[in-house]
Amino acid sequence: MVSIADSQIPSSQSPCSSSTRIQRSHGRSMRTIRSNLSLRGRDCSPEVIPTAARSAAVSEILTDSVIDFRLGELTAGYMASAEKSLSPDAVDLLELSRDFSDFSSFNSDISGELQRLASLCDGKHPQLGREFRDSKDSESVKLKLDPLADAVASTEILNIASPEDVEPVVRLCVETLMNSSASIEAKRDSAAKLRLLAKHRPDFRELIGISGAIQALVSLLRSTDSVAQENAVTALLNISLEESNKTHITDAGAIKPLVYALRTGTSTTKENAACALLNLSMIEENRNTIGVCGAIPPLVSLMVNGSSRGTKDSLATLYKLCSSRQNKERAVSAGAVAPLVGLVGERGGGTAEKAMVVLSSLAAIGEGRAVIVEEGGIPALVEAIEDGPTRGKEFAVLTLLQLCSDSARNRGLLVREGGIPPLVALTQSGSARAKHKAETLLGYLREPRLDGVPLGTTNAR
Repeated sequence: MVSIADSQIPSSQSPCSSSTRIQRSHGRSMRTIRSNLSLRGRDCSPEVIPTAARSAAVSEILTDSVIDFRLGELTAGYMASAEKSLSPDAVDLLELSRDFSDFSSFNSDISGELQRLASLCDGKHPQLGREFRDSKDSESVKLKLDPLADAVASTEILNIASPEDVEPVVRLCVETLMNSSASIEAKRDSAAKLRLLAKHRPDFRELIGISGAIQALVSLLRSTDSVAQENAVTALLNISLEESNKTHITDAGAIKPLVYALRTGTSTTKENAACALLNLSMIEENRNTIGVCGAIPPLVSLMVNGSSRGTKDSLATLYKLCSSRQNKERAVSAGAVAPLVGLVGERGGGTAEKAMVVLSSLAAIGEGRAVIVEEGGIPALVEAIEDGPTRGKEFAVLTLLQLCSDSARNRGLLVREGGIPPLVALTQSGSARAKHKAETLLGYLREPRLDGVPLGTTNAR
């Protein structure tokens, strides 16, 4: 067992007042309050990582010309030398990624805009409703399409319509979107129709995917009309739920305009752009491209400033993107760690678990570990093991294991934060995987030396 004395940090290092900078709304445990008081006057700052040691990807200024240049590098295979080998921690993260899907499910058209769209359409065409009531029992239902009719306004019709029935609507919408002389109102309405059709059924998504609509919608993503932009983003999100359409959307050059919409759109546009990028990131080759196009900083902004839905969407997208080392570096550089540590203290809704899984991903690189410790990650994670839900405890102990496995200093911080009692409790009552990780971490804490250096000491300078 490591004693408090063994884990002291040398007085030669610069002092700081507390091991955490995060203010959280919920009450902190007396254990943490006591440990914070005991740390006053002691050094708890992480080692400073020289700027020159960081990847060039971290500090790049993402102008359009830089983005285009970086995309060219990707196309040429410049970044094809991503990490190939999987460490034990990487295997753990792969296992957690499967669990993470339980916490990151999302639906197309998620933010209630479908209902708002439907309410706008209600009552516009009472005659259409009567035609449907008269013909709903017939063997074949035709939409009797008028070029100006909102035939897609009735979800009852869509429930029984065939792709052949709605194909004229799709074709008309594509023609309108591609027509340079069409008004923005007409394009807005056409995008809304495609959005609703793609929301409704998988066979409609497949139809839209091969109709030429994707390229037409991509051209609308930079529209200055916020409603048109929102309809285009959400239509592409809904279309992307069809697996074959992901490649079509990527080939249409949608990633860069989706990132633009993520930066500039309404709250609903930002949330749905994040989800669309999450869908496209299911194609591994797209992840670096999405990072190069500048998606990480607006995703961090959405995590901090968005609604509860937006926070969850951004966390899910960040986790998927951060399977790439370059994107891990970008996330750390974009300031993702501090809000992630703050979210660890959230209770209910699964947000804390999502944040801890993203932290686990960022802890796989040295820059991430340093900033997590600097931002008070160790006390926050210890509290999660003490008071958090069962799944959250598992995520927290994995992150602590990454932080402490090769750092005597971080082990000392963990001991002083009172981490040993909750870890011992976890070995008795946690899940099988949590028990194993807790036992492994306790084993590290019992080791008196690390690489020939006694725990809690530093090399002579």
